[in-house]
Formats: sequence, C-alpha cells, structure tokens
Amino acid sequence: MDLILIPGFWLNGDSWNDVAPALRDAGFTVHTPTLSGLHSVDDDRSDVTLASQIAEVVALVDSIEAGREIVLVGHSGGGSIIHAVVDARPERIRRAVYVDSWPTADGVAINEELEVAGDEVPLPGWGEFGEADLRGLTDDLRAWFRRIAIPQPVHVARDPQRLHDPRRYAVPVTLVASTFTREELDGYLAAGHPYFAELPHLASLTVVELPTGHWPQFTRPADLAAALTEAARG
Repeated sequence: MDLILIPGFWLNGDSWNDVAPALRDAGFTVHTPTLSGLHSVDDDRSDVTLASQIAEVVALVDSIEAGREIVLVGHSGGGSIIHAVVDARPERIRRAVYVDSWPTADGVAINEELEVAGDEVPLPGWGEFGEADLRGLTDDLRAWFRRIAIPQPVHVARDPQRLHDPRRYAVPVTLVASTFTREELDGYLAAGHPYFAELPHLASLTVVELPTGHWPQFTRPADLAAALTEAARG
C-alpha cells in the first residue's frame, strides 16, 4: 500500500520526517513530496497555483502501478489538495486522511485572510494563531519551525477549489482532529458551516481525536503515525 503525505502551508516533504519511518516500519510505501514553490525560500512562486500543485500529486498517483492501493494524507492546507486529487482520481484512492483538516468544497479557497507579501504568504507571527493551534508547540519547536518555514505561494492560498466528480464522496474519509473534537464538528455540521459542506455527502466518515496543536507531526509524531496506520489499514 502506498501512502502519499502532503504537508500543510510553509512546509515541505521533510516535515514528515518524524512520522514516515514508523509508517515504513509498518510496511507502507511512503511518499513525502515537496510541491513546487516550497523547495527553498528562494523559489519563484509567482506561477505556482492550487491547480498546479494538485496536478503534481495527480501525476504522482498516476505514476504508481495500477492495482496498488493508495491512501492520501493531507495536513492543514494539504487537505484541500488531496481532496481535489480524490476528485480527479476517485477510482485510485482507497482512503483520504485529513490531519487537522477537512475536504474543502468547490469554490472555497484554503485561506484568503493570510497576510501576503508579493507572490507569497510568509509564516505569520505566533500571535496570529489561536491558542488551540499552538498547543504542544514548545518554544524550541516554534524556533525550529520558523527556521525551516518556506513562504507559501499566494495563489495556493487564495485560488478557489474546483471539483467535478461526485464519485469523490464514495472514497472513505478519516479526519484526525487535533484542535477540535467530534462534538465540536457535529456542532459545525448542525449549523451548516460552509467550511464543512462536503462532509454530509460522504459515504464513510471516521473522526479520530488526537488532542494537541495544529501540527501533530511535530508535537505527537508517534501518535500521529499510529493513527495514520490504523486509518490506512481500516
């Protein structure tokens, strides 16, 4: 089974380094791609779009031998990318796992409120994040995160999601909830919150609570690896 792990904003494939070894030890083939615009702080991000990053992951799916089972994992903004990949290749995906994220609906941008500098979105100051986001992120982790952070291409943050194939709803979904609970999610759904417009249409939804901050791959990597292993095998 192949696991494709897509990082959230400001991160490249190395952000999974504390999670991927346990997944490989569990027998999975693990892919941790770094998407365009996120290889270096010096990258040209002007032509990187949400659609172009999605196309990169679709190409990776297409490169995997037919018949192999594929599980997509997306952290934070990476959740929007994997959802579009599910939409593009629903017949290839065994399960989609959203790490402190969820499937972004058609027409919705990942985050239009982040402050922009030219063609990029720098990592904001910690005061711009909620208290729940920062749980478990020690001073040392914050300093390290800021050292490795790469500005996000602005078009990835602001381009609207585009979905086309209702077969995406048949692909089982797991939400690994780190900054919200199942009870809170049920409240959002009952209120018809637009961020969660895709969830009522899913044929299969599993919610796994992993209480910590928004970056469990840094704050609880072993527990996240265990949750991903269980989701993939489930």
